Amino acid sequence: MSALRLSVVVPCYNESAVLSELHRRLSDVCSTSGGSFEIILIDDGSRDTTWRQMSEIADIHSNVLAVRLSRNFGHQMALTAGLSIARGERVLVIDADLQDPPELLPEMHALMDKGADVVYGERITRQGETLVKKSTAYLFYAIIQKLSQTEVHRNTGDFRMMSSRVVRALNEMPERHRFVRGMVAWVGYKQVALRYDRHARFAGDTKYPFRKMMRFAADAVTAFSIKPLQLASYIGLAFAIVGLGLLVFSVISFVFFKAVNGWTSVMAGVSLMGSVQLLVLGIMGEYLGRLYEQSKGRPLFLIDQVVSSANLPAQSSAEL
Repeated sequence: MSALRLSVVVPCYNESAVLSELHRRLSDVCSTSGGSFEIILIDDGSRDTTWRQMSEIADIHSNVLAVRLSRNFGHQMALTAGLSIARGERVLVIDADLQDPPELLPEMHALMDKGADVVYGERITRQGETLVKKSTAYLFYAIIQKLSQTEVHRNTGDFRMMSSRVVRALNEMPERHRFVRGMVAWVGYKQVALRYDRHARFAGDTKYPFRKMMRFAADAVTAFSIKPLQLASYIGLAFAIVGLGLLVFSVISFVFFKAVNGWTSVMAGVSLMGSVQLLVLGIMGEYLGRLYEQSKGRPLFLIDQVVSSANLPAQSSAEL
C-alpha cells in the first residue's frame, strides 16, 4: 500500500453536535489540498451519540477510520492512540470543536514543504473564551516557561502538523502522564509557528473544566521539570535557618530576660513549620505517585472497536 500523504487525528469526547460539520470541513480542505489522506476519529469513551455518528461516517467514507477506546482515558491519551495508528507522511492534530480552523491546512503544507518538521498553531486571539480562561492560560504558560527545561511555545495547543519522524519519536515515548505539546517541543527538529485567530466553539461545551485544567497543568509541570523538588529543598533550608534563629532568640531571651515563651508564638511556629513540611511532602508525593503508576507498565490505552469501510493492514500498535 502506497504511503498516505496526510493523516488527520481528531480526539472526540461527547462531540455529537459537531461531528457532521467537522467531517464536512475536514474532507473539503483535505480533498482540495491534493494527495491521499485519512481522517482518524478517536472516541474517548463518549456518553452521547458520538460513537454511533462516527461509525456511520466511517461506514460511508473509505478515508475515515473510527476508533473507540475501551473507556475514557483523557484527551492526551486519545490523541496518543490516534498518533499510534496514523500512517501518513504528515499528521495533522486538531480538536473536534472547530475552534482551530481546518482551512489552515494548505498553509501548513506550504511551511512543511519548506523544510519544517512541525508547524504549530500560535493563537493571536481566543474568541468565545472567558477572561478567567484566558488569564489562567496566560498564567499556565508563564509558569511552565519558568519551570520547564524545554521551551514550550506560548499561546499554543495541540493544533499542529508533524512529519512522520516526529510522530515516530512521540510513539516511542512511554510517559503515562502525557503533555503532548511539551513532548513535541522536546523532540526538536525544525518547528515553525503559524499564527491565527482562534474561533469560538462551533457547538457543544468545553471538555476542559477548571478541575481538568489543574490536573493538566500538574502533568505538564511534573513531566518537564524537577524544579518543584528543588524548590521544596530550598524552602526546607530557608525554614531550617529561620528555626535556628528562633532557637537562638529563645535561649537568649530565657538567659538574659527571663522571658517565658508565649502560647501564641509557639503555636504560630508549630503551624508554620507543619504547613511547610506538608507542602514539601505533597510535592515529593506527587512525583513518587507518578513513578509508581509508571512502574506498573500498563498499556497507555485500550482500543475496543475500529470501524472502517476500507481494507486496512493490521495495526501492530493498537495498544501501547
